[in-house]
Amino acid sequence: MAVRPAVLFVCTGNICRSPLAEAAFRVAARRHGVEGLVDSAGTGDWHHGEAPDRRAQMVARRHGLDIGECRARRVEAADFRTFTHIVALDPGHLKILDKRRPIDSTADLSLLLDHVPGREGEGVADPYYGDARAFDVTWTDVCQGAEGLALMLARVAAP
Repeated sequence: MAVRPAVLFVCTGNICRSPLAEAAFRVAARRHGVEGLVDSAGTGDWHHGEAPDRRAQMVARRHGLDIGECRARRVEAADFRTFTHIVALDPGHLKILDKRRPIDSTADLSLLLDHVPGREGEGVADPYYGDARAFDVTWTDVCQGAEGLALMLARVAAP
């Protein structure tokens, strides 16, 4: 019996990129028949308990998704055992996650754009200090990464 995937998306404060990646992945996973746990977190706790940035919520709403119920939280040691895949939104996050990874971690670490052919090693640009257009670019990137990740997980789960 295959292990159900559990995917955690991680950015800096868990108010822009990672909640958008979580939402995009939920859509892609549903489309490809991938069922499992999906969540997002940040490397820091600056925004603990806050809803996603209003601009992130706006871009999600334009695509028919509501991320307003998400609440920011920091990655915890237990996440490395709870989730099968911890997906960083940029190389800096991946480096932090690798340093925090407990010895008994069972999660695979990757960058979101590693799941997009030709974009391996790239990070999703942080839209926080940009305008609404920056969030559109981020949305496009997280959708591409989410699609690639969902396809990979669907192939792994296929008999």
